[in-house]
Amino acid sequence: MANHLRNETSPYLLQHVDNPVDWYPWGEEAMRLAKEQDKPILLSIGYAACHWCHVMAHESFEDDATAAQMNADFINVKVDREERPDIDSIYMQAVNAITGRGGWPMTVFLTPDGKPFYAGTYFPDQPRHGMPSFRQILTGVTQAWNNDRANVVGSAGEVAEQLQALSAVSFEEEQLDTEIFKSALRGLAQRFDPTWGGFGDAPKFPQPMTIELLFRESLRNEDSNALEMAEVTLQKMAAGGMYDHLGGGFARYSVDHRWLVPHFEKMLYDNAQLARVYLHAWQATGNELYRRITEETLDYVLREMRHEDGGFYSSQDADSEGVEGKFYVWSAGEIRDALGEDADTFMRIYGVSDEGNWEGHNILNLHLDPKGLAAQLEVDAEELEARMTEARATLYELRSKRIWPGLDDKVLTSWNGLVLAALAEAGQALGRVDYIEAARANAEFLHRTMRRDSGRLFRTWKAGSKAKYNAYLEDYAYLADGLLALYEATFEARWVDWAGDLAELMLAHFRDETKGGFFDTSDDHEQLIHRPKNLQDNAVPSGNAMAASVLLKLSLLTGNGHYWQVAEQSIQTMTKFMGQYPSGFGQWLNAASFILSEPLEVALVGSQEELAPLLEVVRSGYRPFQVVAAANEGEAPLPLLEGRPRVDGKGTAYVCRQFVCQAPITEAEALARELS
Repeated sequence: MANHLRNETSPYLLQHVDNPVDWYPWGEEAMRLAKEQDKPILLSIGYAACHWCHVMAHESFEDDATAAQMNADFINVKVDREERPDIDSIYMQAVNAITGRGGWPMTVFLTPDGKPFYAGTYFPDQPRHGMPSFRQILTGVTQAWNNDRANVVGSAGEVAEQLQALSAVSFEEEQLDTEIFKSALRGLAQRFDPTWGGFGDAPKFPQPMTIELLFRESLRNEDSNALEMAEVTLQKMAAGGMYDHLGGGFARYSVDHRWLVPHFEKMLYDNAQLARVYLHAWQATGNELYRRITEETLDYVLREMRHEDGGFYSSQDADSEGVEGKFYVWSAGEIRDALGEDADTFMRIYGVSDEGNWEGHNILNLHLDPKGLAAQLEVDAEELEARMTEARATLYELRSKRIWPGLDDKVLTSWNGLVLAALAEAGQALGRVDYIEAARANAEFLHRTMRRDSGRLFRTWKAGSKAKYNAYLEDYAYLADGLLALYEATFEARWVDWAGDLAELMLAHFRDETKGGFFDTSDDHEQLIHRPKNLQDNAVPSGNAMAASVLLKLSLLTGNGHYWQVAEQSIQTMTKFMGQYPSGFGQWLNAASFILSEPLEVALVGSQEELAPLLEVVRSGYRPFQVVAAANEGEAPLPLLEGRPRVDGKGTAYVCRQFVCQAPITEAEALARELS
């Protein structure tokens, strides 16, 4: 019999609908039953693409004896961490407080009023490697609940107080100066792997916000090694097995230091952020490799992760047919059968051998430089590349006939905001009209589907059901950032207007008026054991840092000085952490660098045809420290454009800083000099 998850829309929750465990979704019913039956709550948190979530589900949640014990002694609650980042954040803090380490699947035991008293992550079905079995954990928790209740409740109260104290911390504002960037670069250089790129040892994560910081600092401080650290990292990631050389796009992270063996799930947020970073790498260096990776990644997202109505799905699983990575790996025999006379060359380039490079199989990675091999073989490099392109297409088509990994087809507002920004920015920089059209369609989908009549946002949507859940700070901030990128790609004022509406809603419903910054949840959100306020970046930017970034840009476009003031105050409270922990505060550092760069405001007035040569200048190269507005003469949809006439009947540029403008410019060469 299906359990209480049968009416849910989360693909992760629906994966558990036929478990013998009597799962409930998070909500009042589960809490009420726990109180009525005087049982603790067993809270299990994961996500659809999580490999170890699948392992624990198969070992324990599909086991009748384990399920019977869970059903007898607990009220069992399943949560999709991607739908409910508030619950995930609160109880991840609890897991870290209780055990010193967190991860997914997350297993937390709660009192009926939601306070955690025992926690962990994956528990095996049998005792091994010094870990107790899951059933032993269940027995121990039940005995403690029945026989030592006072101790359990006291412990839960202490953990809850610790969590509340975390969100109540206030920080002093400190002056922003360039020292924090020098300190941040020193810290990153100490952890940088000069051979393989990235920071620290295995496992290695992409850290797109940190790489973005390195590109920005390479502009502000040309003598630093920031550009080298960024380029080595991007090149090694693109060559490794973490990158899908057949279909484009990146896996979540690498389990080894060489970027060879990925954790095979592909997440929307990683690919959105990495596409944007590789785009900026191309703009900063002109290296065509980066442009190719940008386009292959976005083409993958459009091809495999897009709903026909314009929204983007959340992830593709690590597993297919119950086996991690099976969809992506190859045997030497399969390559030979598929590619014939080109097989040997392909195998040399992509590191394929009979013995394999991972558990007897081959993960494709760029083992040899094709140009170097072409010279060695005395063949034309372009001809060789054309043959390898055809070979990759052949293998992709063959791979497409395999059983695909599971697809998490829910649409999240925040992650769609990240894709929206990447598509819009890449579309205007690369001249890809299809990207801009996809970005516009996405924004229209989000406006139509995720926006309430009040202007407030929903968090999640799935085809065949209505959007639901009150949106979080990150939903407002990421979407607003994407809308500003779409405005600069199209100069359609409606997108800035909507971003401004979202900013006002952030200020009205999320701002911490007492201690500064923003809460993750709105003032009318469901009451949990505390109101979370996350300040660090994780796999995605801190909602607080992204809110500050958005407010800075909006201030320049709209002339609203209050936005700048709120953002600057938020950033100044983070200065003591940014320099010391750059990998955890990359988005804050990017926002701070925007302030210290004294960004340019570029107002363009004229017809599309008249402005074409000026726009080519404004959009050339890597320009993270500017905002651009444009309209026909006589139209002033934004304050930045007000009172800006054309000069001599020509398209005209006004370059301003802090709303003080230089003399108007009508020639592209003069504009290039002014912006240099």
